[in-house]
Amino acid sequence: TFDWEQRRGTVPVNVSFIPKGHFKRARDEMKGAFESRLCVSDLVAVAGEGERLAGAYVPSGKVGIATVCSLVVNGALLKAGIPMDSRFGGLLQMRDGKPFRFVELIQYSGCSLDPSAIFITGRMTSVAKVVKRGNGKVLANFREIPAICRPVADEAFAGLQESGLGGLLVMGDISQPVCEMPVEMNKIGIILLGGLNPVAAVVEAGIEIDNSPMSGVIDYENLVSFSTL
Repeated sequence: TFDWEQRRGTVPVNVSFIPKGHFKRARDEMKGAFESRLCVSDLVAVAGEGERLAGAYVPSGKVGIATVCSLVVNGALLKAGIPMDSRFGGLLQMRDGKPFRFVELIQYSGCSLDPSAIFITGRMTSVAKVVKRGNGKVLANFREIPAICRPVADEAFAGLQESGLGGLLVMGDISQPVCEMPVEMNKIGIILLGGLNPVAAVVEAGIEIDNSPMSGVIDYENLVSFSTL
């Protein structure tokens, strides 16, 4: 229900459970991804064992952290009257800090599991390398919107960005490919960064994490900047 004009409402989040003894190290691993904006937002929520986070209880011996999911964009655009077609989640290759092409993808319509969780579990990401060298693979999502909606979409993305949300990486031209991905006629291709990129960096460092992508919603007012943790 997030309203970027009023800056209030609920936003969709991914919830991850990190072993309590590894949280400080995990925080350090996530820091680079948040500072490099390889995420939907640097706003997070944290809860200790036994507490509730986005409707879920944090297990014993764990710390829960909620990261904003890219579905916040779908919600904001729908509220603005823009239909969005979520086509797939994938691994986006970065070169010199810029998006190059998708090297792996999973169609949302053909899979009951979350693509980001699959790529993280398979240790297929290299977010830390992108942070340090600008080259590697990050989690990203591919969407399409009707070309006629471009002006309204620009306004919505600007509003989300002012609210510290969004994750927009690329917005293409009408009917033109984006990062080598074909776009339907009279549509515009959009690439959004995955909200779990900071968590992927932690798994790359060898810390086991339990992830629940798109697992719930949190009031925008209850989110804090990652830098304050």
